[in-house]
Amino acid sequence: MTADGGTPFHIGELATRTGRTVHAIRWYEAQGLVPGVSRDEGGRRLYGELHVGWLDLMDRLRRTGMTIAEMREYTALALLGKTTLPQRRDLLAAHRARVTETIAEWKRALSLVDRKIDFYDEWMQTGHRPPLIPAETSGPKSPARKPRNRR
Repeated sequence: MTADGGTPFHIGELATRTGRTVHAIRWYEAQGLVPGVSRDEGGRRLYGELHVGWLDLMDRLRRTGMTIAEMREYTALALLGKTTLPQRRDLLAAHRARVTETIAEWKRALSLVDRKIDFYDEWMQTGHRPPLIPAETSGPKSPARKPRNRR
């Protein structure tokens, strides 16, 4: 029986249930992002329902740009129990703010792509080049990127 009271299952079933490859699941484990994995008598990993949800969370955090270090921090806090609820909440709130800003930047970029498509549609329809697309001046601009150290 697993920590959540369910019947344990092996990595192949976890892969099927989560839509991730065995390789991806092992990568998450190697990064320290899958807590509470036990082993059977033969040394094979055992998972439970909690791992299904946990992998989904880790995958979504990663896809939305959370760093592996932040994901490790979140995992470590979760392992410490409910005393870390405020820290986990704050970590996720800060991540949410970054995701929201990224979405806003992508929407601004998509707007320009849409206008450019309309520009080409008009040009192909009329046979004449339309006027230039005016630059979008409203809304905040992306923050300047810090230069990377080059060796």
